[in-house]
Amino acid sequence: MSAELNTTYLGLKLKNPLVVSACPLTAEIDQLKRLEQAGAAAAVLPSLFEEQIEHDSMQMAEAQEFGTESFAEALTYFPQQDEYRSGPEEYLETIAKAKKAVAIPIVASLNGTSKGGWVRYAKMMQEAGADALELNVYFVPGELEMTGPDVEDRYLELVAAVKESISIPLAVKIGPYFSSLGNMALRLVESGADGLVLFNRFFHPDIDLEKLETHPRLHLSTSAELSAPLRWIALLHGRVKASLAATSGIHDAPGLLKALLAGADVGMIASVLYQKGIADVSEILAGLSKWMEEKEYSSVEQLKGSMSRENCPDPSAFQRGNYMKTLTSFVGKAI
Repeated sequence: MSAELNTTYLGLKLKNPLVVSACPLTAEIDQLKRLEQAGAAAAVLPSLFEEQIEHDSMQMAEAQEFGTESFAEALTYFPQQDEYRSGPEEYLETIAKAKKAVAIPIVASLNGTSKGGWVRYAKMMQEAGADALELNVYFVPGELEMTGPDVEDRYLELVAAVKESISIPLAVKIGPYFSSLGNMALRLVESGADGLVLFNRFFHPDIDLEKLETHPRLHLSTSAELSAPLRWIALLHGRVKASLAATSGIHDAPGLLKALLAGADVGMIASVLYQKGIADVSEILAGLSKWMEEKEYSSVEQLKGSMSRENCPDPSAFQRGNYMKTLTSFVGKAI
């Protein structure tokens, strides 16, 4: 008997735990159909940015190039796809078209750094048919006078403002750069987050030594990046009243399985789709089913969180317990 792969994320019933994260592929209706056919359980559309909303269409090209180091949605810096129109109104049309084209849930994505009139688009996304909203919050606090609490309050105020304007589920996608991430997770949930997406991949500036220019550099994720989401999902599972999604570093069935065992409700992929193609969705799901059957798990719900901090044999492994052991294990291994 095959294992049951269904799961629940943000209150949405999904046929399996594999979700396509925000990337240009999900904005193309034909590609979205292919993703659904390959087995993807849901898809997150590319982000609509605060900057896009606040600048008129005449200024759009300049606005996208200026300050790109402050944008958080790394994969939206792939070459623009022909059918992806970046304006706010076109974005709402994309949501409506996606809902008509596929049966899987469509999650809209809003990327911003502060409260403002642009937040009204959260409600418009809901009205356009989005099943849920992913809020991607990130900014570089370059002002030396800005304190840690100032940064955290900015996140919390924005989450509360967006949540107040919608009735659909709200996921908040964040990075790991908080002094007390666990406490921040609690406060984000208290402010209205129904789910947490861990972790965002941020761009960092690079310097062109020939042109003496700065520019962001894009790197696709690797499986090594899964370690940070695994740790924090394992630490948060069962301790925050919110759905948990793992993103960055899931490239195969083992990566998805690790995320689920740590306590994630879903695993999100994007980079691997560019590296191996959309057909890899089916391969990952086949690998998930095979492993579960071999280990005699009857459902995703059964295995979910079984290796979290609350349930694993060595909870200290997710904090400091193996720190010294890991470092000293390299003694004598120098080349």
